[in-house]
Order: sequence, then structure tokens, then C-alpha cells
Amino acid sequence: QVQLAESGGGLVQPGGSLRLSCEASGLHLDHYAIGWWRQAPGKEREGIACASSIRGATFHANSVKGRFTISRDNARHAVYLQMNGLKPEDTAVYYCAAGEALYCDSEYSPTIADFGSWGQGTQVTVSS
Repeated sequence: QVQLAESGGGLVQPGGSLRLSCEASGLHLDHYAIGWWRQAPGKEREGIACASSIRGATFHANSVKGRFTISRDNARHAVYLQMNGLKPEDTAVYYCAAGEALYCDSEYSPTIADFGSWGQGTQVTVSS
């Protein structure tokens, strides 16, 4: 059974940084693409980053490009989201999701329906 567990959220001031972690179990991580999604109150869930299962390609949404970076460490069964230059509009619950044999690159990320497994989420609040 695939299980994903996010950690690293919290309260941070505007301009600050956080690193989110997604620990995966019950799967061969290198066979899966991992996406980071976020959902703010009253808004739809938004895909913000993806690390492909193939060739290490990554996707970052325009809303976070240049500030957030996704990375993966298959040996540690973990995927990370480094978030710099945080803004109040980044406040949301952040989720990681896994999809077997999915592909993403700089121009393409799978849809929410493509990811079959989800974590419980971690809250990120950006406020002074």
C-alpha cells in the first residue's frame, strides 16, 4: 500500500523559506512521478511542482517558478520542496501525490486525476 507523509510546514514571515518533505513507503519511488499540490481556503487544488519518474525532469508552475524547487532522493524514499521568497498568497495546505510511470517536464505536468496516491497535507502559513 502506497503511503505518503508530508512534513515541514509551519508559520513563516513573508520572504522566508521552508523545506517540505514527502516520505514515501510501499512503492518503488523511482517508478513514480511525485507532485506537490496546494489548496488555499476557498480555492481549487493547484499543482505547483512535479518530479518525473523518467530522466529527472521537473515541472514548476509559473506561480512558484524561480522561488520553489522540487527534488527527489530515491535512496531515501523522499521528495522535497524547497520554498524561498514566500509570499502571503502561498498560504495553503500542501500535499504530495504519487503517480506510477507518470511523466512531467518543464512544460507539462499530469492532472490531479493522474495521481493515485495522496498524503494528508501540511499547513504552510505566510504571515507577518
